[in-house]
Amino acid sequence: MRPINIVILGGGFGGLAAANELRENLTQDTRITVIDKKDWFMMDLVKLWIINGTREFESSKRPLENVTKKGIEFVNEDILKIDPINRSVRTKYRQFHYDYLIIALGVELAPEQIPGLKENSFVLYDINDVPKIRDTLRQVKSGKIVMAITGLPYKCPPAPFEAALLIRSVLEETGASDSVQMDFYSPTPITLPAGGPDVSEKIFQILKSKKIEFHGNHKTIAVEPNKIKFENGETSFDILISIPPHKAPSVVIESGFAEYGKFVAVDKTCKTKYDHVYAIGDVNQIMVTEKIAVPKAGIFAESEGVTVARNIVAQIKNEFESAVFDGKGGCFLETGKGTAGYIQVDMFATPDPLTQLKSSSTEHFAEKEKFEQERLKKWL
Repeated sequence: MRPINIVILGGGFGGLAAANELRENLTQDTRITVIDKKDWFMMDLVKLWIINGTREFESSKRPLENVTKKGIEFVNEDILKIDPINRSVRTKYRQFHYDYLIIALGVELAPEQIPGLKENSFVLYDINDVPKIRDTLRQVKSGKIVMAITGLPYKCPPAPFEAALLIRSVLEETGASDSVQMDFYSPTPITLPAGGPDVSEKIFQILKSKKIEFHGNHKTIAVEPNKIKFENGETSFDILISIPPHKAPSVVIESGFAEYGKFVAVDKTCKTKYDHVYAIGDVNQIMVTEKIAVPKAGIFAESEGVTVARNIVAQIKNEFESAVFDGKGGCFLETGKGTAGYIQVDMFATPDPLTQLKSSSTEHFAEKEKFEQERLKKWL
């Protein structure tokens, strides 16, 4: 008998969690292959630490090739086509046949969807722009910094607010805080809709305490030099830091897994419409209610990866598939000076998702650091 082939597209939170869970529970004659166009992994949360000067990119990333020590194959190639009918994946140089496929490709940033955004702002989630934000902040003496969420949904919902608070903290360190105005614009009426009104109000008050003005219901339509335009007005800026629109990777759309402008629709099993093909993490969309979807966050991608891996293991061993994504998790809300709050979430609680913001402390910040180190050690 030929070996069972499990192919995982993407070496992020979901892909690495799935690969490790599979390897721990299957014999070595089952082939597990991770394919990613990047040859490194770094958690997005590190980008905030690069901005505040406590981390460097080079010392924070880990080679994805490290998975080979665990008996997981790694292929560093661009994925060109997924063919679910013939159960194959085409990369730039070769073709892979699979028995099980896990799509964990995340999202692509799409600043080009807002005219002028790429040319006139720093993109918070772009690893190339993050050091530029850090260096620019060190030079600021006065003026107006605007942060703007310009598309929904976006990954790691608390991150833009963490960034705003860390930027204010940097300005306090450099002595420029009193002469720099900070404004935060969002298309949503409250700070964190997925967190509910109570958590959103608490975040609003934290921003206010740091003299960061939050402006809800501002949908960005265009950006010009030193000017950002909304459907309901415009404002000037000296520095614009943006959270751009996100989109599903082109190969996912072109291969028929999602319509243009949407993500891969799955339920709590993360099964797609094709047999033995799953979509996990930011590339998917799991609806909680008619209007609320599971947020795009690493902790959920990890949980979905483990869920799918357990069900694949059950199928291979002819056991009952019982794992479902439970929607439980949490995100840290870093508030500056080595402190962080913690947002606890139960997305499938009834009648509404349950969220709670635990107050800021040095202990929660230490837990955030531990969160990163434990996973790097386990996965790579």
